[in-house]
Amino acid sequence: MGQALSPQDLSEFTPQEKSITLVEQVLVQIQTSIIKGELPAGSKINEQALAEKYGISRGPTREALQLLERQRLVVRVPHIGARVAALTVEELNDLYELRSTLEVMACELAAKRITEEQLNNLWQLLESQEAALNDGDSYFQQEGDVDFHYQIIRASGNRHLQETLIGGLYHLLRMYRYQCTNNSRRPVRAIAEHRRIVEAIAQRDAELAGLLMRRHIEQGRQNTEQRLKQLQAQTLAAKPQNVC
Repeated sequence: MGQALSPQDLSEFTPQEKSITLVEQVLVQIQTSIIKGELPAGSKINEQALAEKYGISRGPTREALQLLERQRLVVRVPHIGARVAALTVEELNDLYELRSTLEVMACELAAKRITEEQLNNLWQLLESQEAALNDGDSYFQQEGDVDFHYQIIRASGNRHLQETLIGGLYHLLRMYRYQCTNNSRRPVRAIAEHRRIVEAIAQRDAELAGLLMRRHIEQGRQNTEQRLKQLQAQTLAAKPQNVC
């Protein structure tokens, strides 16, 4: 995870600024650890241990965990306490169902509202994704694909869509995608799907852009669900069996 924050890191801030900075830094580091599985899905969170790891008081740590609850990366279980969100097929499908509806809307709006600068940025991102994939870089599979969707959502021009998807839904989505990615041919197909979506947006064809985005997200859902089921089967097989 992260390193303890030194006095030098905070020397230039007022007491109020220090508190805000601490919360934000701890939030990002715990968030990243959850998404990457360094804090295992379903595991109990020890607030005191986290505070000691970062060399800070429990106040900023508690605030960061509260924000992570809003992002659904952390859940509160009665009589047990805070836990990292578990990965389940049911929640995955619920998540993708909502994502599909909102991103199709964002894609349709982007086709109507995207600026030339935003469109050029999309083309440039697509070229960098193709280059990364050809070089065997994992960037596209982990972060680059998310960047593609971020740009389209921002190009929609709808602030509430942006807050719902980027500010909330996408943190949990990244957790599923990061931990359920395999080495299949999916990235190659996804790149081709990205290109067709950008072409439809460039042609200002909102209906086609939305349709292509819906199909793209459904393919991603199927791939992620398949991998999650494989991981769950492996975990179950590794557990010792009770002998009667």
